[in-house]
Amino acid sequence: MSYFQKNINRRGFLQKSAVMTAGCLLGFNSFSKTLAFEESNKDQTESRIALIIDDIGYSVSRARRFLDLGVPLTFSILPRLADSVKLSLEIKKSGHEIMLHQPMEPYDSTLDPGPGALYAGDGEERIMRVIEENISEIPFAAGINNHMGSKFTALPDKMHHALRIVKEKNMFFVDSLTSNHSKGFATARSLNMAAAHRNIFLDNIVEESAILYQLLKLAKIAHEHGSAVGIGHPFPETASAIKTFCNRLKDSSVSLVHISEVIKT
Repeated sequence: MSYFQKNINRRGFLQKSAVMTAGCLLGFNSFSKTLAFEESNKDQTESRIALIIDDIGYSVSRARRFLDLGVPLTFSILPRLADSVKLSLEIKKSGHEIMLHQPMEPYDSTLDPGPGALYAGDGEERIMRVIEENISEIPFAAGINNHMGSKFTALPDKMHHALRIVKEKNMFFVDSLTSNHSKGFATARSLNMAAAHRNIFLDNIVEESAILYQLLKLAKIAHEHGSAVGIGHPFPETASAIKTFCNRLKDSSVSLVHISEVIKT
C-alpha cells in the first residue's frame, strides 16, 4: 500500500515495536558476525540481494534520499501520479532500474489502490487496456510488481490476462506477495515469463533498527540460496537502514544488484 495511505498505529504497535527494536539493537552485531562466520566456512560465492523501493511517485524528495545512497536499487513507480514520469526520467538517468508498480484490488475494501488500478470484477479487455496504458506512462520500465492486490492476485484468470501484456512487452514480473493466496508468480511461470517473488518486506515496522534486522535476515536468505528479494518503501528510516546495512557488508560476499539480475527466466 502507499506509504501515505499506510496508517501505522504507533500506539497499537508500541509493545511489539519496542520488543523488536530491543532485539535488533542487541542482535545486529551478533547476526552480522554469524553471517561472516558462515561465509568463512563456505565457498566465497557472491550472494545477491535485490532491493525494490515501492510507492515511488508521491514525493520527489523521498525518492531522492534513495538515489543519494549510491547503491544499486530498483524503483517501482506508481502510474498516473503528478511526479511519476519526472521521477522515472531522473531515476533512469541515475543508472537505476525501474518497474511499474501496478495497483491491484486488495481484500480490504476500505483501501484505495489508486489511479490505474485493476479490480477483480474487470473483464479481459479492461485489464489489458489498463496495463497497456500504465506501462506506456512509465518510461524505461523493465518489469512490473503489484501494489496492494491481495484480492486480484488470488485470481489466476485475472492475473493471466494482465501478465499476457507484460510478457508481450518483454517485461518481467515480481510478485509482491501481499497475500499468501497470490497466484501471481505461479501464473507468470506458467506463461514462461521471467519472474521472481518477494522474500521479505523491510519496513512493516518503521523503525531503523527493525529494518536493519529485516535486511540482515534477507542477507542470510541470500547467503543460503544465492539470492533474495526485499521490498521497502520511501521512508527516511528505510533509507538510513540501507545505508548502515551496506556499510556493514562491505567486506561480505553479499552484494546489492538490480532486480533483473536475480529474475528467474
